Amino acid sequence: MNLGRLLTSQPTPYADLNAVLCDFVTRVRNVLADNFIGAYLQGSFAVGDFDIYSDVDFLIVIGEDISEDRLPPLQALHADIFKLDCAWAQHLEGSYIPKAAFAQLPPPRRRFLYLDHGSAELVRSAHDDSLVVYWSLREKGITLIGPEPRSLVAPVAANALRQGVLDTMRTWQQQLLSNPNELDNRFYQPFAVLSYCRMLHTLESGTVASKRAGATWAKEALDRSWGPLIQRAWDARPGDPSLKVRQKADPSDLRNTFEFIGYAVDLTWQR
Repeated sequence: MNLGRLLTSQPTPYADLNAVLCDFVTRVRNVLADNFIGAYLQGSFAVGDFDIYSDVDFLIVIGEDISEDRLPPLQALHADIFKLDCAWAQHLEGSYIPKAAFAQLPPPRRRFLYLDHGSAELVRSAHDDSLVVYWSLREKGITLIGPEPRSLVAPVAANALRQGVLDTMRTWQQQLLSNPNELDNRFYQPFAVLSYCRMLHTLESGTVASKRAGATWAKEALDRSWGPLIQRAWDARPGDPSLKVRQKADPSDLRNTFEFIGYAVDLTWQR
C-alpha cells in the first residue's frame, strides 16, 4: 500500500486541503504502522454540497483500539497538524474506529478516539459511532487509502437508519431542554436548525444527504412559516466556529429554534 492514490486522485477540489490530507494520512500511517487499515472522508465531502465552510469529516479504520500508552505519539501528531498554516488543518473532525466495530450494527454507545473541529486533542467520544456515519461511509465514503468502504461496512437498512435518527432527534431535544444555554450561541443555534432539517429528510428518504439538501427539502416540505428560520440558519454558516460559539445567539432565533425542534420531534411521533 502506498500514498500514490492519495497524491494523484485529488480527493477534494481544494489543493491546499489535499496537501493537508496527504500530510495527515502519511503521519498517521507512520504512527499506527501495522494497526492502520484505511483512511476515509465521510460527511459533507462524501455526501455532497461541501464548500469552504465545511468541516473535513474523516475516519481512520484501525485493527485494534489504541491503548492509552500508545496515545501520546498520536496526540503529538494532531498537535502538529493543527499548527499547519492552512485553515483546513483546524477543521479536521473524525474518529479512529476499530474494524470490528462495523460488525455490530446498529452500534451500542461506544467511545472511540475523536477529534472535534477546531481542536488539536483527541478525546473519547461516541460522536461518530452512529448508523448515519456508517451509512455515509459505506454508500458515499471517499477512500483516501485502504480497502473500499463496502468491504468493511455491512449494508445499513433504511428502517434501522430511520430509527437511529429518531432516537437522536428525541435525545437531543431532551438534552437541550435540560441545558438550554448549550444552544445559546451563534454556532450551535443554526447548527441545530440545519441538523433537524437533515434528520427529518433522512426519515423521509431513508438516506443521508447534506445539510444543504436537508434545508432545501425542509423549506418545501415543512410548514412554510419555518422557511425564514431555516434560511437564516444556512446564511449563518460562514465564519469561524471557534469565535461564533462564544457569541450569543439572536434571542428571537433562539426561541424559534426551540419551537422548531419541538415541531420536528412532534412530527416523528406521527410516523
